[in-house]
Amino acid sequence: MAFPQPRPLAPQLPQLLLRTVDCQQGAVRAVRFNADGNYMLTCGGDKSLKLWSVSRGTHLKTYAGHGYEVLDVDCSYDNSQLCSCSSDKTVILWDVGSGQVTRKLRGHAGKVNCVQFNEEATVMLSGSIDGTVRCWDTRSRRMEPIQILDEARDGISSLKVSEHELLTGSVDGRVRRYDLRMGQLHVDFVGSPITCVCFSRDGQCTLSSSLDSTVRLLDKSSGEMLGEYSGHVNKGYKLDCCLSDKDTHVLSCSEDGHVYFWDLVEGSLTLKLPVGKAVVQSLSFHPTEPRLLTSMEGCVQVWGAESEDAAVEDVKAE
Repeated sequence: MAFPQPRPLAPQLPQLLLRTVDCQQGAVRAVRFNADGNYMLTCGGDKSLKLWSVSRGTHLKTYAGHGYEVLDVDCSYDNSQLCSCSSDKTVILWDVGSGQVTRKLRGHAGKVNCVQFNEEATVMLSGSIDGTVRCWDTRSRRMEPIQILDEARDGISSLKVSEHELLTGSVDGRVRRYDLRMGQLHVDFVGSPITCVCFSRDGQCTLSSSLDSTVRLLDKSSGEMLGEYSGHVNKGYKLDCCLSDKDTHVLSCSEDGHVYFWDLVEGSLTLKLPVGKAVVQSLSFHPTEPRLLTSMEGCVQVWGAESEDAAVEDVKAE
């Protein structure tokens, strides 16, 4: 006699505020988890970068070297290096331990909106308002980029790297996917200026948010629209979107002080998370757990699916 399989548990969503961190670095332009999710990085309007412990909310180190507000940061897979970009048109490579600037790279003609390492942290890629993506060799002493991608007709607002692929979003309303192994470029026209792009965790889809207050899920290989998610407000700011750790939900910042969660498959609004009364500028989802970072004005909020006391009790019970 066969018993029916138990229904899988609904994915837990990080809707419990664990702590608020006052970063004391002006407006927090971006907040990011590091590769394993134990630390977070904040980009400040006061030209600084800060490294924090997520579990304790304690400040560990400040990185100062940019001449204007810092707009994005990425951490290498082994946590030894950071790369950051700024409105001062530069990209900086940092040594995490010493806090020293390893390289300061100039070449962009305008503010640099986004930066990311490749998986081995041998290359940094930066996207600028000047419409180009520049690829920098982190191991060489050369100050020139090893490659410049200039297909965009307007500023690059967002980029993501995955294995041999590069995804860019531009103010010209196009999502471009470069297959670096095959030397191919795939372009999807959305029509509204793109504010953020990312790959799904399984690598099969791309997600993009744009200034028509819509987040779109596209099939990576065919460009077919798989889902449209709306209800949030995104009309004037460069806001982040992302997928949850298990690709079950689509998340977006909003100008109305909330983070919106939609069911990926059904497209229905699952959760409208109240963060505060200002614009939620940036968010970052933990790589493996239901944890979320959000930034609003000068503070960062850490969200979890359960209180940390309960998590500790669970560990003790095991």
